[in-house]
Amino acid sequence: MKALVVSVDLGELDYEAHVEEFLMLARGAGADIIGTVVARRARPDSKHFIGSGKAGEAALLADEGDAEVILFDQPLSPAQQRNLERKFKRRVVDRVTLILDIFALRAQSHEGKLQVELAQLQHLSSRLTRMWTHLERQQGGIGMRGPGEAQIELDRRMIGDRVKLLRSRLDRLQRQRTTQRRARARGNTLSVSLVGYTNAGKSTLFNALTRADAYAADQLFATLDTTTRRVWIEGAGQVVISDTVGFIRDLPPTLIAAFRATLEETVQADLLLHVVDASSPQRDEQVMEVNKVLTDIGADEVPRILVYNKIDMAGYEPRVERDEHGTIARVFVGALNRLGLDGLREAIVETGHIAGNNALTIENLQSE
Repeated sequence: MKALVVSVDLGELDYEAHVEEFLMLARGAGADIIGTVVARRARPDSKHFIGSGKAGEAALLADEGDAEVILFDQPLSPAQQRNLERKFKRRVVDRVTLILDIFALRAQSHEGKLQVELAQLQHLSSRLTRMWTHLERQQGGIGMRGPGEAQIELDRRMIGDRVKLLRSRLDRLQRQRTTQRRARARGNTLSVSLVGYTNAGKSTLFNALTRADAYAADQLFATLDTTTRRVWIEGAGQVVISDTVGFIRDLPPTLIAAFRATLEETVQADLLLHVVDASSPQRDEQVMEVNKVLTDIGADEVPRILVYNKIDMAGYEPRVERDEHGTIARVFVGALNRLGLDGLREAIVETGHIAGNNALTIENLQSE
């Protein structure tokens, strides 16, 4: 699908990285990008986000390139999106909608599809008015009183019913997951979850540690569904390792809410391996974004190790680094070429023992 990208520079220090990430998202959704319009603003325009002049420029380029859709690299309000679609006479997709579309494209499991549909419906419910602009001219008169409003209310009711059904099904799956976690806890099995920014190499590391064949690719959100495997690690015994969905800046709140049941694997884990792309110039910002989401879902207190992946691309050697207290803080690995995995396994054993003992102490205190 031919797409024109509208990029908005609001003075962010990492603007170039933001744009490149959005272009990767667009291509991942199947867009054939015919061009990019850059709008520099101190603040968004309330009506057209980029201002009417820049919107007119973008409309001309869209006509010349026969673009089918206009992609905005920022979230738009329902009113801004409606105004822009009238201006462009084309569909307008903002960053949030694009991410939701990619999630819908990549979800494979039954639970993943339910979560994405729930997020899409919640996002759509605030934008129903733009779908019925053809009814806005019906101001009144005999047989012309309020059909637009009636249709919108009907759609809202249908969406509300579907949302309730999806939540019910996801709650049932969540209870099943909770039962499975309790069974693992009774078996005294160490639970480890891989988290990190999208495309940091979590699935590749998961495959290397567990000898599994989870899908891994050099693209944003290559995998969405949580995959869990048991693996034997000398010194720790049976360990359950889970590969979770990747994070990204400005992750839509509806997605975080919809995927909360899946992300509980992260909250309930004994240990987090926070996988970082060591070759990325934005790795520090990406670490901050992941930490922000972990705080949002209540996983900020779970013990974690920073795992710097792709060291072969960054020019680092495999190693384990400790903080001033002697606690393991960072492990450097190259998952694709299986570099530094022995050091990572030893770090899992050492940190896992500490985490397990702390969890046991908390459990004893709660039972007293």
